[in-house]
Amino acid sequence: MAQESILGTSKLVAFAPVTDAVRARAFYEGVLGLRLVEDQKPFAMVFDANGTMLRVTPVGKHNPQPFTVLGWEVESIETTVERLAAAGVAMLRFPGLNDGDALGIWTAPGGARIAWFHDPDGNVLSVTEF
Repeated sequence: MAQESILGTSKLVAFAPVTDAVRARAFYEGVLGLRLVEDQKPFAMVFDANGTMLRVTPVGKHNPQPFTVLGWEVESIETTVERLAAAGVAMLRFPGLNDGDALGIWTAPGGARIAWFHDPDGNVLSVTEF
């Protein structure tokens, strides 16, 4: 018997912790091109990530995690990585994974192609072409 959905039909809200709101806004709005919906100083900046609410939240102290916290599905990973690089964003390289690819793109066993990068606070972000 199927269990009734508790959150399966609710919209997801994503969060990204940052230490410098001005620097974060320049990155998420200026570099990544997300539309700022509302600046709720000092609590959060609300961005529209193609229909998903992203709350970029200033925190006093932040210890970034070594894994992906936000990711985007893209149509052309090469074009996206090249545009990010042109905007000054460096792709992360992981020995034995994507270090042999000129653009830093890894092809997963299932065929998805992924590239990773940091935001200004060291959060790991990714782009994936399925």
